[in-house]
This record gives sequence, C-alpha cells and structure tokens, in this order.
Amino acid sequence: MTKKEKALIVVERLEKRYPKAFCSLVAEKPHELLIATRLSAQCTDARVNIVTKPLFEKYKSVDDFAKADVADIENIIRSCGLFKTKARDIVKMCQQIRDDFDGKVPNSIEKLTTLSGVGRKTANLIMGDIFGQPAVVTDTHLIRISNRIGLADTKDPYKVEMALKKILPPEKSSDFCHRIVHFGRDVCKAPTAKCENCEMQDICKEFKHSN
Repeated sequence: MTKKEKALIVVERLEKRYPKAFCSLVAEKPHELLIATRLSAQCTDARVNIVTKPLFEKYKSVDDFAKADVADIENIIRSCGLFKTKARDIVKMCQQIRDDFDGKVPNSIEKLTTLSGVGRKTANLIMGDIFGQPAVVTDTHLIRISNRIGLADTKDPYKVEMALKKILPPEKSSDFCHRIVHFGRDVCKAPTAKCENCEMQDICKEFKHSN
C-alpha cells in the first residue's frame, strides 16, 4: 500500500468518525482566529477560548488591537502562558495588518508569515479556515499521528507539511487536520494511544510493530 492510498483510507475513516470538521478555537473574524491561534501556543484551546471572550469584547477590530496598550493585553491573556511575548506579537501583527495590508488579514502563506508571531502552522490554519484553500496545519497531533500511522517519516513540521501535501486530497486537507486534532485528543493520545478503540489498527505502522 502506498502512502497516498493509506492517506485516503485515513481520510475516509476520520470523516466517518467525525462527520463535522471544525476548529476548536472560537473566533468570528479573520483577525480573531489569527490572534486565538497565536495564543494557543503551549496552551489548550479551552483556555484560549476563555481568555479571548473578554479580549474580543474589549478590542473589536484590527485597529483596536493595533492601538492597544501591550500591558493591558498582557493582563487579559496572562493565564495563557508566555503572555508577554504573545501580547507583543498580537499588537505588532495587527499594526502590520493595518499598515501593510490595508487592515485585512493577508491571503497567502508568504504574506501571513511576515506577521509577528505567525509561522507556517498558523498561516495554514488561516488559509484553510478563512480562505478555504488547501492547507496542512502541522500541530503536535498531526506530527505525532502521521508518524505513528506511517504517513510521514519525520518530526520536522515543514517536512511533515510537505509530505502530507503530496498524499492528501487538496480539497480535504484542511478538514483532515481538524479531524486529526479530535482523533489525537480522543484516541491517538500522547504518550499512550488507546489502540483498542482505534479503527486504524490494520493500517497503522506503530500498531503493527508493537504486536
């Protein structure tokens, strides 16, 4: 079985397990998803959603964030961890969006990654969820599970992204990443997977090697 054939099977089985693919982060506007994703670094989505509720109520637009006092942002997001760096990034990225992109979140990986605190993982999430483009969001769940099943042979985020882009149907790639996150939380957990509850046993490289 080729990796592309295996990928199609995984896509199909995850679609069956999780009919609705969705991002766990709560955001109504493009810049809000960008900010929420920045806050999610080394923090749970549940905690981010608690923090962003008052944050987005107080700061409603890109311009509001661009003009914000970094110290005030720090106070609101403190429980997310790394709050000083994240607060600086949030204000600076919104200043860049305002000044360099006419107040609109840019619509390409290359432009998104020029923003403060935005790497390829965040940029891909925005491309998939906001702009409906093919995207591979290489978070810890995707990297771990892709290697366990045998869709990738590296832990390097960029290399995993490139490997999966070659084997995933482009139109399904973004939703696949969301489903992988749910699967990683429910079944294929770190450090120990619940293999007895997994429908991937027959195609999983790690399961076969452990039995």
